[in-house]
Amino acid sequence: MEQTVYVIGHRNPDTDSVVSAAAYAAFKQALGANCRAARAGNMNPQTEYVFERFKAPEPEYLPDLIPKAAHYVTETPAVHEQVPLWNAIERMERENIRALPIVDSLGIYKSMLHYRGFSRYIITHVNPHQKAVFPLSIDLVAEVLRAQPITLYNSGEVRRSSIIIAASYNKYFMAHLEDNDVENAVVIMGDRLDLQKYCVERKVRALILSNGHVSGEELRSLAEKNNVSVMSSPYDTSSTAMLIMYSVPVGAMGDDTVPLARLSDPIRSLRQPLSQAPSRCLPIGDGEGRVTGVLFEGDLSHDPNIGVILVDHNEMSQAVEGIENHRILEVIDHHRLGSLSTRYPITFINKPVGATSTIIAGLYREQRLPIKKEIASILLCGILADTLSLKSATTTDTDRETAEYLAELTGLDTAGLGKELQNAANRAHDRPAKEFITLDMKEYSENGVSFSVSQIETNDPEDFVTRKDEILSALETLRNAKFYFSALLVTDVTALDSLLFVSGEKSFTAGLNFPRREQEIFILKGIVSRKKQLVPLLTELLEKLA
Repeated sequence: MEQTVYVIGHRNPDTDSVVSAAAYAAFKQALGANCRAARAGNMNPQTEYVFERFKAPEPEYLPDLIPKAAHYVTETPAVHEQVPLWNAIERMERENIRALPIVDSLGIYKSMLHYRGFSRYIITHVNPHQKAVFPLSIDLVAEVLRAQPITLYNSGEVRRSSIIIAASYNKYFMAHLEDNDVENAVVIMGDRLDLQKYCVERKVRALILSNGHVSGEELRSLAEKNNVSVMSSPYDTSSTAMLIMYSVPVGAMGDDTVPLARLSDPIRSLRQPLSQAPSRCLPIGDGEGRVTGVLFEGDLSHDPNIGVILVDHNEMSQAVEGIENHRILEVIDHHRLGSLSTRYPITFINKPVGATSTIIAGLYREQRLPIKKEIASILLCGILADTLSLKSATTTDTDRETAEYLAELTGLDTAGLGKELQNAANRAHDRPAKEFITLDMKEYSENGVSFSVSQIETNDPEDFVTRKDEILSALETLRNAKFYFSALLVTDVTALDSLLFVSGEKSFTAGLNFPRREQEIFILKGIVSRKKQLVPLLTELLEKLA
């Protein structure tokens, strides 16, 4: 299966993260790469507004990259249950396939064809100590034999039939025929006209003439009168008999004890079924049971068939869960360097600008690729959202020039668009605190401890002060889960100041030398950037405590 490359931002993505994924995936697609935009969390109200406002395709939700069957499956086209067994085995040999999924007309999995199951079927049905019957269709018999039809009746019907060879003297053959279910008997013989007429008069199901013999007009008329199918096989009697056994519908040969695994099944849950399955493989299907391929045990020794491009982050703690199982191909970011390491050289673009959207817009321009209007529009939103409408301390001349360029392309007013984005962001205020503190939350690791810093923008920070008990309680719950401390930066986009709500160890909060608004609420004058202003201060404090 062709490798799929996901372009994805950090967990709890903000607008710049989601926009960057969408725009960079479009950029790579324009260059011919098989890339798909993804997001590692739900979109916040501001991001939802951006994609709805400009009718841009939303990146698909990818909750994790824990290895699943979909990441390893080998594309193996299935075979319809009514295909002759001979055709299926020919294909397995031609394409060097150890097992073949069998499906119905809708592509729904029915059973698995594999050599062990085939051997078991032959041993069970071709038994000299009992009468052998096979599910046969006259049409499939003719197809496998490449026979010349002379008369055909109910040729598409599958019925359990015995295969009888006229190899003995007349009276012994007649007795043998009468000892079987005559109406379902398929008889093979050469140019013995007397026995041919006897079989047709007894109304056998089908008469097959070997070695290319054909019937005369008398036999044809008699067959038409008695509704007997007659055909001429180009093969000798023994070869014809063998091939008829291989003309049974492949569905009759399938092993229905082999379970269907799903594309979404984690690999860890499939290792035992794989080790126990015949041919060490499992059919893989979608949510409706339609077969998409086969997973072989040996496939797990290879890299999964997906790659990852990270945008707007480069720290493993912020990446989608399961990222360590996959090959990172590129990183496009504007944050500090984290703990990320790779086994192979990669493309790594990190620039000290206010938004990853600025970098991606620049890549379009460097490659002289035209930017679709909806992509240019969301890129402008990404820049404005991450730079507080170009007022943040992280804003650079490159951000301003790029925003102006995108505004000219789209005909949008940056000031008016910035107000729209802020109004959309304010919708988060109405949500419970435990929800809005995770909308734009990032995790960090410094000096052996982990902590989280969330950020929310507002025109009225006093609204959050009145909800301090709810906010601090939510931060405490979050901290107790796995962090040394958890903080919420409430940024006033009008005054360009912030309030910091903190839940943490007393030894840590006592060391915060910011002015206190109230217990566990601090005043941060002139601080609006989490990455450039706040996190470096927190890191310095942790170093002192260490």
